[in-house]
Amino acid sequence: MGRISKGIFYFAIVPLVWGFCGWQGWSWWSWASSPPIDGDAIGENAAAETAIQISIPPGTSSQQIGLDLESAGLIRSSTAWRLWSRWLVFRDPDGEFKAGNYQLSPTESLGDIADRIWTGEVMQTSFTIPEGWSIREMAEYFQAQGFFSAEEFIAQAQQIPLDQYPWLPQGLPLLEGYLYPDTYVVASDLITPKTVINQMLTQFERVALPIYQQSRDRHNLDLNEWVALASIVEKEAVVADERDLISGVFHNRLRMGMPLAADPTVEYGLGIRQTVDQPLTFRQVETPGPYNTYLNVGLPPTAIASPGVASLKATLNPAETDYLYFMARYDGTHIFSRTGEEHQAAIAEVERQLANQ
Repeated sequence: MGRISKGIFYFAIVPLVWGFCGWQGWSWWSWASSPPIDGDAIGENAAAETAIQISIPPGTSSQQIGLDLESAGLIRSSTAWRLWSRWLVFRDPDGEFKAGNYQLSPTESLGDIADRIWTGEVMQTSFTIPEGWSIREMAEYFQAQGFFSAEEFIAQAQQIPLDQYPWLPQGLPLLEGYLYPDTYVVASDLITPKTVINQMLTQFERVALPIYQQSRDRHNLDLNEWVALASIVEKEAVVADERDLISGVFHNRLRMGMPLAADPTVEYGLGIRQTVDQPLTFRQVETPGPYNTYLNVGLPPTAIASPGVASLKATLNPAETDYLYFMARYDGTHIFSRTGEEHQAAIAEVERQLANQ
């Protein structure tokens, strides 16, 4: 009888106990690893509003990360976090949780949050630099975005990193023209003037530099001349169809030793911007300076803005034309002329149009 009772205990009662404990453990794990807030219950918009920013300093232990997440209400249990951390280490012995700033939501499971921190899916910020912006305009934009001060960016743009980018021309006073206009994504905790500038220089190296190198046998412009002329084309060409023609006019004038007479260079040199109501005055155009292409023959010492790929290509492939002048209509288009007399007539026509508005 005793043997039968003992057998019943081992073969019936013990499995029930183990089954009960397993069920309890699984129930606890299901609760502990599930999101503290049910995203489906509160809706997509409300779920997005629950996001919490958390910073993990370098050297923070996995146990401390779990405590911080639990305290912030992002996970239910730091004990469950510790168990999951051990599983991650077993699965990837060379991996680790990455320091940085994260935007996490209590509608995410413990496993999802752990994977994001393990892989370093830190908060990211995007910024967009339009074609034709100068360093000063970029600086004001970054300051308005709260990234850093305009002065910090301008100061960094005057540091020429020839060690990292040896293709940059020697003797550049600043990186005007080489900060490629594009949309960029950067980790939020890595936004500094230096990292932003390096991103833009790297993009110039990747996108723009090959265009120049592949066309080297078809032009006689050095790199700085190319970027400087392309920046002027960028500022003058509002209508895409006129870009090659405007480039052709400038190439003609350079070849003939005529001043480029480009308003944007004067504006850049004086730090102003003309409008329909306040065009450049004769006094401004006659003000001496290295960027005054009315008084100086040839190109200015640096670019005046960051040209886009279309202007960079147009500068290397100008239209074949006998035009030497163009006059802006202030609607983005231009009147092109071959002689000074035709150009004066075009100026008079635009002035009449403005007077009749």
